[in-house]
Amino acid sequence: MPMRVLFALSAAALVLGIATNSMARPAEATPSADALVAARQAAFRLNLASFLAIKAAIARGDDVKTLALPSGAIAGWGRALPGLFPAGSTTPKSEALPIVWSDRAGFEAAAATMATEAAKLNALAKAGDSAGFAAQYAVLGGTCAACHTKYKAEEKH
Repeated sequence: MPMRVLFALSAAALVLGIATNSMARPAEATPSADALVAARQAAFRLNLASFLAIKAAIARGDDVKTLALPSGAIAGWGRALPGLFPAGSTTPKSEALPIVWSDRAGFEAAAATMATEAAKLNALAKAGDSAGFAAQYAVLGGTCAACHTKYKAEEKH
């Protein structure tokens, strides 16, 4: 294929890509309160699964380097958590107390603390520091307990 044809096709593809990308997109639908409650409850269960897996691995004396993925996931959850609690996202199935919204700054600070402590746990996992990892796991657990005590209702059975 002559170079001029390749150039013309490339230019046309570029223009088409730019035009397509700049077209108005439909507004994203805001998830319902029911969907947000279901999503955050599922995420909390997954986070608990990571915690329990880490606890069991520490008890077995596993190589903590293998725990970099779950500890990193917990840190990511801490960063994402406040976004799943927008105003008005409560339902009878929710276990979030009203203080989540009335003390928003405190709630966000608690989530940030959890993310920071989980990131420290993740760094210790990557470094292979078993003793430091076990100690930091306890610190991280304390941040979770403190947040749940203040912002979460008792589980509904």
